[in-house]
Amino acid sequence: MTTAQSDGASRPTAGALRLTEARTENPVSVDVDAYLAGLYGHCPFLRPSTSRGMTGWTVYEITPGSHRYAVEAELFHAGVQAAEWVRPLMRRPFGVLVCENVVLRGHCQGTGHGELMAWPHWALKHLYAPVGVMFGKFPQGTVESGRRGQRIPPPPFSFLPVRAGVRQMDPRFLETTPDLAAALAVSADDGRDVFEHIPCEWKAVREWASSLPRPEKR
Repeated sequence: MTTAQSDGASRPTAGALRLTEARTENPVSVDVDAYLAGLYGHCPFLRPSTSRGMTGWTVYEITPGSHRYAVEAELFHAGVQAAEWVRPLMRRPFGVLVCENVVLRGHCQGTGHGELMAWPHWALKHLYAPVGVMFGKFPQGTVESGRRGQRIPPPPFSFLPVRAGVRQMDPRFLETTPDLAAALAVSADDGRDVFEHIPCEWKAVREWASSLPRPEKR
């Protein structure tokens, strides 16, 4: 597997994740069609994004026997790669519709997908909110409700969505992290290197992420 640095270059990784499907609009290893159809009523951007071919999927499989830390590290760098793919597309016509999805499959002994995704997701959304990139986290089978109490279809697989942020709408999804919501509300992509003040290595990133204010209880 290779992942992108913030300048778009690729680098080798330890092999905890295996790339099973490179970016595609129609993956064969996960069934996205029925799931997306059930989400159209919850997200006004999803149908136009898929119809314009602006929703992509990249599928990774956990290599058997991999350590949790190594999986986290490679999942983080897969998220960086997706974000750096999204950033230039946001400046194009209909850029608000761009969405890349990092799918995680397989097993890591003793650790569920939700736990594996937690630290990479936390770090990624703080790194990229100031440049207007929004990260989500959907472990397989998670049951959630919308803001009006409506049931959202549980995902049949685990994935991190990476998309253009909507400054007028998305901060309300970040009510428990007001600093993050404020950063997204005034975000602008000026082409900065998000790793200008922090090393790209996962150990340093995780230490930095652990120092950030935790979500407020509601």
